[in-house]
Formats: sequence, C-alpha cells, structure tokens
Amino acid sequence: MDLKDKLLSSFLAFENTMDLNHPVHEVRSEAIKNFEEKGFPSKKEEAWKYTSLNSLQKVDFSIFPKQENTLEYKDIKKYFLHEIDTYKIVFVDGVYSSYLSETTHDVVDVCLMSSAFNKPMFRPVLDVYFNKAASKDESLTTLNTAFCREGAYIYIPKNKMPKKPIQILHLATGNEAALMLQPRNLIVAEQNAEVQIIERHQSLTENEVFTNCVTEIFAAKDAIVDYYKVQNDNNNASLVDNTYISQKDSSVVRVHTFSFGGKLTRNNLNFYQDGERIDSTLKGVTILGEKQHVDHHTLVHHAQPNCESHQDYKGIFGERSTGVFNGKIVVDKIAQKTDAFQQNNNILISDKATINSKPQLEIFADDVKCSHGCTIGQLDEEALFYLRSRGIPKKEATALMMYAFANNVLESVRIPELKVRINKIIASKLGVRVGFDEL
Repeated sequence: MDLKDKLLSSFLAFENTMDLNHPVHEVRSEAIKNFEEKGFPSKKEEAWKYTSLNSLQKVDFSIFPKQENTLEYKDIKKYFLHEIDTYKIVFVDGVYSSYLSETTHDVVDVCLMSSAFNKPMFRPVLDVYFNKAASKDESLTTLNTAFCREGAYIYIPKNKMPKKPIQILHLATGNEAALMLQPRNLIVAEQNAEVQIIERHQSLTENEVFTNCVTEIFAAKDAIVDYYKVQNDNNNASLVDNTYISQKDSSVVRVHTFSFGGKLTRNNLNFYQDGERIDSTLKGVTILGEKQHVDHHTLVHHAQPNCESHQDYKGIFGERSTGVFNGKIVVDKIAQKTDAFQQNNNILISDKATINSKPQLEIFADDVKCSHGCTIGQLDEEALFYLRSRGIPKKEATALMMYAFANNVLESVRIPELKVRINKIIASKLGVRVGFDEL
C-alpha cells in the first residue's frame, strides 16, 4: 500500500473519532475528496518541477502515533529561545504537551486548535477565519485540512498585544520508525493588534519524519505580525510548510525563513493583499550541504493600490545540495502605485551543488514600481584576495565572506535574542567562531 492509499484508508478511522455534526466535518470531507482526486504533486507540475516527493511516498509512515511520550524540559531546552520569557505551545508527535507548554487566555488567546474546534466560545472566530485563506486546490494543503485536529490557535483581539513572544515547537520523538505529522495553525490579529511568533519543527532522532504543515495568518487593519520560521532539523526529516497570509488596510506582516537543516524542505509562502497601504516582507537565509534540498515558492498578490512588498532570499549551497527559488508577484490592474521588490542571491561553494531560480512578475497595472534580481555565482576572488592579504587564512576568509553575505537578512529581525541565536547558527554552519554554542 502506497502512502496515498494509506492516508485515504486512515481518514475513515480518523473520521470515526470526530464529531460528524461539527461544521468542520464537511470541510474535512471536501478536502479529502480533493486529495483523492489529485494525489501527491509530481514533477510533471510546473510548480514542482525541481522537487520530487516520490521517495517519501514509498515510506511506511505511521499516520497516528501509537505511544504516549514524556519529555523533560532539560532535554529540549536548546530548541527554545530560552534567553527571554515566552509563551510556549509544544506538540510531541502531534499531541499537545501541557507539561512543556505555557499558554494563556489572559487578554489574548494562545491555545490549541483542538480547543477551538471543541468549545463553542471559539466558534465565531472559526466561522470567519478557518480555512478561508488556505488553498482549496493545492493537494497537500487539502490533505492537511482533511486531517486537521491539532496545532496552535492564536487570537489577538483589537488593540491588544501579548505580553511576550509566542513559540510553537513541534517535536518528533522517533518512537515510531517513520511518522507523518500534519499540524494546523491559525493566527488572527485583529485591528491594531501586534504579535511575534517563532515556529520550529524538530526531530529528536534519525528516524524518518514527514511533516505537512498548514498555517493561516490574518492581519486586520493596522495589525502587525512578525513570524519567524527556524528550520534546522535532522537529515531524515522532511517538511512541506504551507503558509497563507491575508492582509487588510495598513497592516504589516513580516515572515523570515531560516533553512539550515532537514533532508527535504518545501516552503510555500502566499501573501494576499486585500487593502491599501499594506506592507509585506518575505526574507530568508538558506545554508545547505550534503544532499539537502530546500525549495522556496513565494507568491505576493497585490490586489489593491498603494501597497508594498519586499523579498530578499540568500542561499549558500555546498556539497550535493539543491536549492529552488520561485518568486511570483502578481499586480492586478486596480493595484496602481504598487512598489514590489524581489531579490534572490545565491553562492555555490561546490561544483556539485545546484540552484534553480525563477522570478516571475505578472503586472497588469501601468503606474507601478516593480523590480527583481537574481544572482548565482561563487565568492568574489578579489575580496577573498584582499582578506588573505591581511593575514587571514583562505578557509577563514571564505567563511567570513559567506557569513557577511547571509547576515544582512537579519537586519529586520525584531527580537534581539532571536537575532543572536540565528547569527550563531549561521556562524556555526559556515565555520566562523562567534563565541556561542549552536542552537
């Protein structure tokens, strides 16, 4: 039985554990029909031309964990941003861990999707927002919708801000020989609200893990959302991360994606601007080696006038690693005065490393300022010679240049402690000594 057939048969068992009268049941049923029709994406599709999921479909993944797991905070502390106080939402093999978490209903709601599904008090928010931004056609998104049960539910009311940042941590213990996880996150920031969120998926062993994650983010008028994705997993972990963002007038959403680990990572990041004076920021740093593969697919849809978007992705690829960047900007005819910027710069430090970069602009307005750029190359030999002429050995000089190349993306990170932690990961990956332990 291949993975698709196993998922379809598992859905019947999953459905028997759910409330069939709940409105979400109909959403799940439609979603599984979509997945059954389309199946897993293949390289025949243009959007998946350079990323294959064939090897994952041959693995006998457990769809539901069979054992309960207990972890001690000391064992996973290094995966948290523990230098500052934060709210924490922790899932172990897809199951919420109250012992490791710290949530709140004080002024804001930082809790669980399972609570939102099961308690009437959350129903008004779910009716308005759940599954409204997520694609109804993308097969892996609909697969997640079909099995959605647990994840982070974050609701920030009008004019409110959590007292501290929020961390979402998904842990895989490795108690299963191979495990598939499908977390679902819903983040809503109402008018003039503000929130900072850090998300990480982490496998604790070398056993195979496949995570198919969907996150919906809604930013109302004047809201500010900062979302940071830290991807530094083990080499047998695969992640498909689908993020859908809906913005209203004068809102600001910034998403930073730091991709350093994992066997296969696919980031689908979609921004939908539905208002004026919106600001969207998409930034990322990718540093890969061995046979790692990271694929960034971004979309910014400018549907109203007087908005901005800024994309800046840096990649460093060594050994037999593979990178993909496909950045699409759509400017509707009505979206005059749009200012859209996209940049993708890559360094290949191995003859066997590969990068496929494809910027796309679809502009239907005539009074806009749109630009894109892409570079793929090696380190500047003159700059390298300059450093070596100052007494810096070639290995250290090369590492310093790569460090400087990747580091400028961190300028817009608004949590100082997180900036330090990411800095030291970059330094560690590149062999630069900065006096910190690796995250």
